[in-house]
Amino acid sequence: MKKLTQADEALLSALRENARASTAEIARRLGLSRTTVQSRIERLERAGVIGGYTVRMGDDYELGRIRAHILITVLPKQSPTVVAALRAMPEVRSLHSVSGTHDLVAVAAVPTVGEMDTLTDRIGAIKGVERTTSSVILSTKFER
Repeated sequence: MKKLTQADEALLSALRENARASTAEIARRLGLSRTTVQSRIERLERAGVIGGYTVRMGDDYELGRIRAHILITVLPKQSPTVVAALRAMPEVRSLHSVSGTHDLVAVAAVPTVGEMDTLTDRIGAIKGVERTTSSVILSTKFER
């Protein structure tokens, strides 16, 4: 696909904030016609820029959960095994490969501190995990 336009970027930002907003609502917000917004969405979907839609949890629900970034160092050649084990843990919401002293960063959410402690122990026990470091998220300033 060609480079995205400023209008495409603004449309994607609006969809990240609320993918359930009506096409007319997004069009008003962006100062575009409803037909233009609809055709841009369809074009971005066909091009694979928009790969799907998901659920973002409400603030009240999220405030009641313990969330953390769990930095994971993996032994050489063990990454596929570790990734597969982490994918099977529903508490792990996302997993990122990163540069630096750690190999992976998992974003996890659980109801209690005790359950976060248990989860980090489970992650540390995965064959191929050398060590973990956790940072509990205190608040989210914004999310797109």
